[in-house]
Amino acid sequence: MTGSPGSRQGVHDVDFQALLVPTGDAAPALETIESAGRRRWLLSSTAALGLLGFAALGAALLVSSLTATGTRAAPAPVMPKATPTSFPAGDGAAVAASVPAPVAVLAEASWLAATAHSTGIPERALAAYAGAAIELDANRPGCHLGWNTLAAIGLVESEHGSIFGGEIGADGAVSPAVIGIPLDGSTTAAIRDTDAGELDGDSVWDRAVGPMQFIPETWQQFAQDGNRDGHMNVQNIDDAVLTAATYLCSADNDLSEPPAWIAAISAYNPSLEYNARVASAADAYAAASIGRAERGIWTP
Repeated sequence: MTGSPGSRQGVHDVDFQALLVPTGDAAPALETIESAGRRRWLLSSTAALGLLGFAALGAALLVSSLTATGTRAAPAPVMPKATPTSFPAGDGAAVAASVPAPVAVLAEASWLAATAHSTGIPERALAAYAGAAIELDANRPGCHLGWNTLAAIGLVESEHGSIFGGEIGADGAVSPAVIGIPLDGSTTAAIRDTDAGELDGDSVWDRAVGPMQFIPETWQQFAQDGNRDGHMNVQNIDDAVLTAATYLCSADNDLSEPPAWIAAISAYNPSLEYNARVASAADAYAAASIGRAERGIWTP
């Protein structure tokens, strides 16, 4: 396990305003973040891309994997060393708990611009990640879900909605729609259709859908209206990220604690490799956004 409660002292007191002061230093490298092209279930645009590591669900993912030279132990579950739980809230966040506002307007605008620049996360996607975390902090403060965890999942699942040339519009809509391969048991768990093809266009098998890659049945249970337009659209980054945040916090656990964070990510995808990639990305985003430790903003 990569972190312990003692290693995250001060995380709850992050000074996000300090992030707005340019340091002139390059952001920490993000090379440790693996390409989302190797994550689960997404439909590739070519046959070659279709062969990129679609992981099957289930217990088989929790055991050792084979290499050409023998067996290799599966990685141990980990969590980020730092998961910021104070947020760069703008004026709209003060009323988020009582007057629902679009999640994309909740984060402070200059923080968004600075953090998008330092992390490489598209600003429109980052607005959804930070805004959803702000809303969960207001409505379920005991969850302690960091925006960087949501951003890490968004990277691994769909490269923030940009997989295979996609983009996020100003309204949060992802285009083209992100639809995964059939979950027919050939390279994934077998999951029969649960939505009559309404979300994924497949009336035989379910497919993971949207920038956060929900199975239709899970979407139907947890779907949220993140942009407050009266519709819950799995292909909208605001709706999808707020739904992911709600799902991760649904067990009412404190995600600043390692076992709870690991359990939440495992509920999203039980693969230990997936867990490690999300943790690595979450750490890299936290470090890149917060800046130098000697500035007193964050010490791992």
